[in-house]
Amino acid sequence: MPGNRRAPFAMDGTCVAAGGLVRNYLVSLMVLPLLAGCAPVPKHVPAVGGPTIVSLNPCSDAILAEVAAPGQLLAISHYSHDPAATSMDLAMARRFAATSGAAEEVFALRPDVVVAGSFLPGATRRAFERMGIRVETLDVAHDLGESEAQVRQLAALAGRPAQGEALIARIEAALDKARPAPGSVPVDALVWQQGGIVAGPGSLIADLLARTGFSSHSAARGLGQGAYLPLEQVLADPPDVVLAAGGERALSHPALKGLKGTHYEKLDPSLLFCGGPTIERAAERLAEVRTNVGARASTSSARTDLERPGKPPLVLSLSKDMRKGPQT
Repeated sequence: MPGNRRAPFAMDGTCVAAGGLVRNYLVSLMVLPLLAGCAPVPKHVPAVGGPTIVSLNPCSDAILAEVAAPGQLLAISHYSHDPAATSMDLAMARRFAATSGAAEEVFALRPDVVVAGSFLPGATRRAFERMGIRVETLDVAHDLGESEAQVRQLAALAGRPAQGEALIARIEAALDKARPAPGSVPVDALVWQQGGIVAGPGSLIADLLARTGFSSHSAARGLGQGAYLPLEQVLADPPDVVLAAGGERALSHPALKGLKGTHYEKLDPSLLFCGGPTIERAAERLAEVRTNVGARASTSSARTDLERPGKPPLVLSLSKDMRKGPQT
């Protein structure tokens, strides 16, 4: 995007005509103070008087895209432009410029504030502060309350608290819609991620599971966040539903789908880690899974009735692979 391009520099740090050669070592932190006079003014001016912002965190990307004023969010993290890493709608993400997070790249945008995750390297943070750029940190949200606090934090930062409250109202409405009927028995669910790791009890997805009518299979067995659960153990002690979050072959092993009484569902990994507007999509998907589980349970019950004495037996044709038994 032309409005976000850095001006080229000569060897002494002065600006040169467009098309001049830019040498990589001239954009090191040692010469960043010299760049101030050459960095272009951002193309867009916020519609309100709030600070201009660059987001380096995919979770803050999604929230700020909802609450910031037009022109206020100068760039988002490159993760949000990556279909495999984004937590927000790609079409929305591509309305904004993306940045790798390099200090000189951010400085060229001349934001008032940078929003980053808690893992921002100390050297990068200090570089931003030396440039006079305020740094706001967004930690990992472990439950709905922490996520809503983040929405309020970023909305206040943007000077738009009303937009933050509107987003929170949408999130709570989505969760209300996804909540099971009173007295419903929680469905034992395993969130099984890439590499065979599981979601721990202190995670946002665990909180969302509880709010939408599920219990955590892994937490009930003492497994914490990021613990490894092998396929063999899942087959030996299966949950009511496997929520496979990833494209790894083991997560879609035929033996999983052949487990009697266990339902298998895909869960987009982008729903696991960020709060904010991502919760709306997560709540909708979890409600859909619960409906699917209920429908299949009803079908299974009907088949069981057909197999009772006095009724013709139901003959099932098993595939060749299933006749061989689970393949590990």
